[in-house]
Amino acid sequence: MINRIFQSVESTLFDIFDGATIMIGGFGGAGTPHNLIMGLIKSNVKNLTLICNGFNNIIVMKDWRRISKVIMSFPTTTRSGGKANPLLEGIESGEIGVEIVPQGILAERIRCGGAGIPAFFTFTGADTLLSESKETRTYYGKESVLETALTADFALVQAWKSDRMGNLIYRKTARNFNPIMATAAKVVIAEVSELVTVGDMDGDEIHTPGIFVNRVVKIQPKLTEVHQVKS
Repeated sequence: MINRIFQSVESTLFDIFDGATIMIGGFGGAGTPHNLIMGLIKSNVKNLTLICNGFNNIIVMKDWRRISKVIMSFPTTTRSGGKANPLLEGIESGEIGVEIVPQGILAERIRCGGAGIPAFFTFTGADTLLSESKETRTYYGKESVLETALTADFALVQAWKSDRMGNLIYRKTARNFNPIMATAAKVVIAEVSELVTVGDMDGDEIHTPGIFVNRVVKIQPKLTEVHQVKS
């Protein structure tokens, strides 16, 4: 019987290793797997390559020396929500490698990684610094840039519902990068708010089929959140 449910965040992260490439879902606060990120911090792994939309996804990771490279759309914003960017010191010193990717291209590179498409040409970024050292071709009279697919060793995602087989439903804007990242990593780990019985979810509503998901952990709501709901 397939059962992808784990009992704790720590147990889902048992095999994350030094030097791993990790995708982290979310857009700002929506759909960001905060509990898995905190577990990653506690695991003390280092030399990580992180792929996510922006530093907001990892703002709690203050020890930037454990990160060797970031692939993001927004890695260099100074502050967000009153909090300083923990990556900025490492980026400015050159100790963190940075690959800035336009947001739509970031999503497409991840989608292609999951679909088995090794690369694609795009007009975005042509004739800019982003196209330096990349192959270019002319299509329809316009220069285009070759972009390669992105894959990862692990993907950390947040979903709303799951069953024991790992079928996932995301809530509203939490879908953002989570579904495509769940197709582009060797090991996909999901934190969810609700666990349901197999068959309780309408198949047409499932966003990520369980075949893509390796581990699921249910996150208990904070007491403040429970009180707010009751009130």
